[in-house]
Amino acid sequence: MKEKGEIKSYDQLSDLYKDEKVGTPIQQESNFTIHRMEEVHGTPVTSPVFRANYYSFVMVKSGKSFYTIDDKTFFTQPNTLYFTNPGHLKSFGIEEVVHGFLITTREEYLKKHIHQEVFKEFSFLLTEIVPPCFLPEAKFEELASLAEQILLEAQKESSLKDKIMSSLFMVFLLKVKEYLLADTTFKMAHDRDSQIVQQFKKDLEKTFRQETVQSGELQVGVFAEAQQLNPSYFSTVIKVKTGKSANKWVQDKLIIEAKALLSGSQSSVKEIAYKLGFTEPTHFTKFFKRNVGTTPNQYRSR
Repeated sequence: MKEKGEIKSYDQLSDLYKDEKVGTPIQQESNFTIHRMEEVHGTPVTSPVFRANYYSFVMVKSGKSFYTIDDKTFFTQPNTLYFTNPGHLKSFGIEEVVHGFLITTREEYLKKHIHQEVFKEFSFLLTEIVPPCFLPEAKFEELASLAEQILLEAQKESSLKDKIMSSLFMVFLLKVKEYLLADTTFKMAHDRDSQIVQQFKKDLEKTFRQETVQSGELQVGVFAEAQQLNPSYFSTVIKVKTGKSANKWVQDKLIIEAKALLSGSQSSVKEIAYKLGFTEPTHFTKFFKRNVGTTPNQYRSR
């Protein structure tokens, strides 16, 4: 999808590498990927600016590289860990071949394989911009060992592969959380627009953590009012900073939550519709089919 200024948006790593020729072409069959950096980036490269609609965790054991998030540039050094979350304008450059790991995932995977309320445990994933974390070698090796195990399992043919990988990734996330909370450079972006986006994401997540979403709670104006902002200004900030309108964020979140409930609960479609704030189950069914291509029952029976 092209945006203003020819900046492209990517839902998965494989599409970025194929379209922009910034890495070795990869096959991607799920919303979780793990690769050795030196294998997908075997030569120096500088990417164009793009939007990534997925989370990235990058571990730099050695080499020389940098990355940009919106208008901020960060440089790596040996034993660097950094992550980026969806929606930002991004770019990266590899000046000397980097050895380490690259992990990408999407919210759908986190909800399905880690925990339906993943942001409650891992609230750092909602942080707008996190500077790189420079780890002591021992701590870096702990993460590298987990990444090695995940990569090894990804290459196996096993009926338990997904469960083993997600369990190891859960430990990985817990270690990342531990390191970030102990790192004095860990902080949220200070500019006002980033604070608005971050608060919107938190408010959106909080709304869905209720027992039932109330009718009207998902109106963009409600989220703007919560921050005492003019709805037009609020919507402009969200669109400019993330590349998606506030309404699209709400719709995408509805789909993610609906899929999680259809896959992970025994609730009827009617019950799910009411839980998500639809006044009529038929409205939910039409909304779901329009956005997913199947009815809720068809999705559940896959």
